[in-house]
Amino acid sequence: MLARRPLLGAGLALPFIRPAVAQGDWPNRTVRIIVPYPPAGSVDVLTRILAERLQQQLGQNFVIENRGGAGGNIGMDVLAKADPDGYTIGSATIGHFSINRYLYSRMPFDSDKDFAPVSLTWELPNVFVVSSQHVPARTLQEFIAWAKQKQGGLSFGSPGVGTTPHLSGALFNSRVGLNADHVPFRGAAQTIPAMLSGDVTFALDNLSSYVPVVQEGRMRALAVTSPERVPSLPDVPTMAEAGVPDFVVTSWSAFVFPAGTPRPIVDRLNAALKAIAADPSLQSRFGQVGAKALWSTPEAVTERGQKERPMWQEAVRISGARAD
Repeated sequence: MLARRPLLGAGLALPFIRPAVAQGDWPNRTVRIIVPYPPAGSVDVLTRILAERLQQQLGQNFVIENRGGAGGNIGMDVLAKADPDGYTIGSATIGHFSINRYLYSRMPFDSDKDFAPVSLTWELPNVFVVSSQHVPARTLQEFIAWAKQKQGGLSFGSPGVGTTPHLSGALFNSRVGLNADHVPFRGAAQTIPAMLSGDVTFALDNLSSYVPVVQEGRMRALAVTSPERVPSLPDVPTMAEAGVPDFVVTSWSAFVFPAGTPRPIVDRLNAALKAIAADPSLQSRFGQVGAKALWSTPEAVTERGQKERPMWQEAVRISGARAD
């Protein structure tokens, strides 16, 4: 028995040695990125672009796994419960950090405790759009005046209850004194035809989905919700320039690991994302769909999520939205 003790002690020490080795050569195998939404949406598309760049930067495969449902909560719950070994990443959004806690009576995870943030990855403004054929207004102030004279029959579309387009529309109604009914769709692919046919009056939806129809002239963009104008629609004013101050609303995303992931792995991915975000070709590619590539410290992700919660809590209250 005495002769076996040194070997037993060495065996017990192995679990403490292995993580250090794994951290030093991370990544040395395929990394999974959970996208908590269906394929072809903005989160999926932009995450796939980053996955391509990470593969080039770090020399390993980064594969996308779509796990949609419950406002993204299902996929992020999978992430929160994954092994914190650096081989599962989540593409978390503003919903997971700032909004869903007010929409759902119970959350399967705590974004402040169950995630190890890496970096902000992008932000995407909403755009106020109307049908060129059915709405005569050419500016946001003209729209507000026209809508108030219309007295009823107003509606706005969104990709679902509790989404930033839904909450943005509710905030806009409250701010300017309109009473437009919310019409939820499954996405912009359904909202756009409804607007073009005149069944829906306006939308404050993600910019990326509307750039083509605006450029074609079938829709008119009256304002964007970013703090500055966007390159893909340079002639469209911000909400502040259009006469509605303090209306900066952007969807944003961040890469996160499960809590407990070693900090050296977090820092290595953070450094790779910093280099990618600084690449002008990446910025240009994101800009084509109205997005802006971001980079931040891990701590800045949590700080932004916490800072924006009061605004979204108020937006949920105004909208009356519940997702249970």
